[in-house]
Amino acid sequence: RPRPGRMGQDGRLSVGLDVVAPTVTVAVVSFNTRDLLLRCLQSLEPEADAGLADVWVVDNDSIDGSAEAARDQAPWAQVIDAGANVGYGRAVNSVARWTRSEWLLAANADVAFESGALEALIAGTEAGRVGCVAPRLVLPGGAIQHSVHPLPTVPLTLAFNLGLHRLSYGFGERLCLEGWWDPERSRDVPWAIGACLLLRREAFEDAGGFDEDQWMYAEDLDLQWRMRRRGWRTRYAPAARVLHES
Repeated sequence: RPRPGRMGQDGRLSVGLDVVAPTVTVAVVSFNTRDLLLRCLQSLEPEADAGLADVWVVDNDSIDGSAEAARDQAPWAQVIDAGANVGYGRAVNSVARWTRSEWLLAANADVAFESGALEALIAGTEAGRVGCVAPRLVLPGGAIQHSVHPLPTVPLTLAFNLGLHRLSYGFGERLCLEGWWDPERSRDVPWAIGACLLLRREAFEDAGGFDEDQWMYAEDLDLQWRMRRRGWRTRYAPAARVLHES
């Protein structure tokens, strides 16, 4: 349901005769997180006002008034009632089908963007064939969430169980093991959790988007695994600070 006079079928924002193509389409998936959703939208409002981001909310049949509150307090966002709890991947895929921007940002409703975070994520795409960029996730109280992980392969499981990562800090850091990696360093990572991910649309579509048979959990790992097999890289950008409630 495009916004009259604002969102067209081609995914572009328009006001009168002027057309502005947003760089990023933000897909926020909501389920009974009304207050956190409103915090998330408030953090994105400056980017929406600047024309950098076009923000969509897919509400998975919340019963706490999330969709109504979002429409009331963030009229600049497109709010979609899914009609059921369709899960995370299917919700993001639906926004991807309705829009055309170069970048798609998939986000939980329990995140909030610090000033400049979206720009820092976009800046993280400059290092070659990057298909996905993950921010630094900051937990309540200020601790950094361990949000990047190695791919779950048989050799990794064997090496970890043998304790090989304890013999070399560099080995554990290279694998992004919790307690062994440097969260201050921008770098390629095997995969990052899907609380907030900036996705190059070309890479997202090349990998086939989220697997809609995975209702929730591990769909982020699966997507980035398929992107990696297609030659796309996942990048960790610590300069992009995003608050994460859980």
